[in-house]
Amino acid sequence: MQIVGKTDVGAVRESNQDTFYYDTLSESVYFAIVCDGMGGANAGNVASECAVRSISDYIKRSYKDGMSSMQIENILRSAIVTANSTVYEMSRKDENLFGMGTTVVLLFVSGNTGYVLHIGDSRMYIYTADNFNQITVDHSIVQNMIDSGKITPDEAKEHPSKNIITRALGVNEEVKADMDFVTLNKDDIVLLCSDGLTNFVTDEEIVEIIKCFDETVAARLIDKANRSGGGDNVTAVAVKI
Repeated sequence: MQIVGKTDVGAVRESNQDTFYYDTLSESVYFAIVCDGMGGANAGNVASECAVRSISDYIKRSYKDGMSSMQIENILRSAIVTANSTVYEMSRKDENLFGMGTTVVLLFVSGNTGYVLHIGDSRMYIYTADNFNQITVDHSIVQNMIDSGKITPDEAKEHPSKNIITRALGVNEEVKADMDFVTLNKDDIVLLCSDGLTNFVTDEEIVEIIKCFDETVAARLIDKANRSGGGDNVTAVAVKI
């Protein structure tokens, strides 16, 4: 297993509100997180950093070798709940942070099982045997419009509301994360990313980059996003199983 991650402010923004983290808990157990913060001034940065720290600390403190699938699920859901409360309470205590929040996409791997939790429009993809599949479904206005048949996925990419999410961690007292389960096989490549990548780089371009997996893969993805406009912070974490 190899994990490579990188974040960049992009070509336009003045500050980076994305945060990522990954860690290995044992030979076959590891996790990765990407958060894309939102809020005025540096509030988005505070939200994403706080969420990543809270989630990762909770997982590392709670996980024990030999845990069942249900126990792992409970830990991951509790980690999200704890992070949501932490960010929400922080925003209520400081008027400069009021209303801040963050997306989150979390991958936890135990053996060949991947647990995927997400809130917002940060995504996870799997590249396997020439297939590139998006695992997460965005919590966004344009995704709702796609689901109801009002617009196509291609139209969503240019829609004026494409960056408006319908769910975020830390904005409300409670939040629900969607959870998915994936089976991972040797040489599969998993990508976690913020929308600063997917808004500027096509699926085909992503595949061309990640299938040549090495320690520069995250940097190459970010470079492509910046050369294609770089209109947002961009973060990529790639995992080769």
